Amino acid sequence: MMNREMVIDLASPYQTMLTANDYRKIGAKKAIIKISEGTTYTNPDIRLLINRSAEGGVSGYSFYHFGRFRNDSQAVAEAKYFLEQARKTVNPQPGTLMILDAEIENMPTSSVIAFLKTLRAAGFKTGFYSYLYLLPEFNLDAILQHADFFWLAAYPLGDKPADKSPDFHYFPSAQKVDAWQFTPKLLGYNLDGSITVTENANQLLSGSTPVAVKPAPETQQKQTDSWVDDLGVKWYKETGQFTITDSSGIWLRWGATTRSAKIAALPQGAVIKYDAYCYSGGYVWIRQPRGGGQFGYLPTGREVNGKRQDYWGIFK
Repeated sequence: MMNREMVIDLASPYQTMLTANDYRKIGAKKAIIKISEGTTYTNPDIRLLINRSAEGGVSGYSFYHFGRFRNDSQAVAEAKYFLEQARKTVNPQPGTLMILDAEIENMPTSSVIAFLKTLRAAGFKTGFYSYLYLLPEFNLDAILQHADFFWLAAYPLGDKPADKSPDFHYFPSAQKVDAWQFTPKLLGYNLDGSITVTENANQLLSGSTPVAVKPAPETQQKQTDSWVDDLGVKWYKETGQFTITDSSGIWLRWGATTRSAKIAALPQGAVIKYDAYCYSGGYVWIRQPRGGGQFGYLPTGREVNGKRQDYWGIFK
């Protein structure tokens, strides 16, 4: 029997209040994150949602676009916008699952197909999401020829809170469903909860290629000696350089957590200039300015009770 897995979808501003501890309580390992909508909106909190959910245990990521198109040319324009914004914000690797959220009325089937074809031509796996009540508006057979993943929403409990075990007596009657979104109030949170129903869904949502998340430029900080970032970690202003002495080297990452995507393996002897440090997850991290408002993050050793110890290099 296949393993059914919990899936959450994340968007701004609805889930921005969730903390890493909230994600740990929820226990989902897979998340689908909103990138864009129409041709003018990009989710401003992608980095926050990925970083917090990753810290809370999520390891598989896919992405979606809320469609606003009414014809084929608009569909292609929106698909291109989705791809452009995804590359700027999360740099998805080929084969990543990219999903169309089709929940407005009078969206032509031909336009849905044009959208999905554009994603496939760019090298991505494709997904189609809609509500059960909207399915009569689409030629589902035709759409599923161009979709690798079908995600269907139907809420047997309406807006009431639901636990992580949906009642499959209310499973929506539709063909080839890969994941069922069964509640908008998972565990009482303002959070859509889904469950996988095919092995295809488990594989496509697993995010086997690490999400290479480049943080958006950080909001300009006032010139203070410390500040708290969006993960609740307190940073301290300090400039200097760190030379790696550990023979095995250290991974430089896009965030100050061991779950953050890797930038590069820095070898023994590498010198990193930094402008701030923090204590997070049992490590001492430094922040490396990388130009264009971007930063890399490097663990430099272990910490206990807010004190540096067990260094893997030399500070100057």
